[in-house]
Amino acid sequence: MMSSANFSADSSNAFSIVIVNYKTPEITKICLDLLRQHLGDSVPVWVVDNYSADESTEYLRSLDWINLIERSVSEPEAGHIAHGKALDLVLERVETDYLFLMHTDTFVFDKNVFPMMLNKCIKNQKTVAVGCVEQLNRGATRTFWRFSSRLFKHHFRRLKISVGLRSREPKPYREVYLKSFCTLWNCKLIKQHGLHFSMDDRVPGYTLQDRMTELGYVVEMLSPRKIFSYLDHIQSGTVAAAGGYETTHRRTKMYNNILKRLNKDNS
Repeated sequence: MMSSANFSADSSNAFSIVIVNYKTPEITKICLDLLRQHLGDSVPVWVVDNYSADESTEYLRSLDWINLIERSVSEPEAGHIAHGKALDLVLERVETDYLFLMHTDTFVFDKNVFPMMLNKCIKNQKTVAVGCVEQLNRGATRTFWRFSSRLFKHHFRRLKISVGLRSREPKPYREVYLKSFCTLWNCKLIKQHGLHFSMDDRVPGYTLQDRMTELGYVVEMLSPRKIFSYLDHIQSGTVAAAGGYETTHRRTKMYNNILKRLNKDNS
């Protein structure tokens, strides 16, 4: 079994990495540069370009060390549907037993995140996925406040409905689904059961997670504190990069601030 402190080319042969690009040239370059720096040629890296038709596509075509798939569509697709179909294209082709899903706004600064997560699958052959249900590390205080407020809203809405008052449907107050900014999946098990990432109109991986747990497999959930000691992630950074928010939106501001810091660090 590999040690997370001793990451070697031999240990990396067990997994591949997939990234889906859509009009995010700056962060895609940073994301891939970091992977190249940490992993060299030891890990197959798959990149699916979701019909970007911009400078990010041209950049990806210039890289001879990635496996590039260029998707084209005849009709517009919702973003999460396009993302799921892109992931399934790689799932069909990948030859390794494990597959890391990453976003272009995920920046790995410690390569030991890969063997750390992989070890959890190797230790328990029933583990089908390893990841985190949160997209950023909010810290103990903010996490407690967020959970408490969501718990209150959930039960308050249920109470209103129970007494016949109009109310929105209660949202789940606890996150249960792994977020794909950095998630490890056992694709060998997925293929054995004839499943894939995009199975309906839900976020890719959500129904897959439900189906695999119903079959008795285990999903290992890492704490935000743990996973974010190895990497950075810009929440909704891909949306912000593609102009999906107004310039004054807090996530656009967050994206711009982090991008400035990353460019400064790499200069």
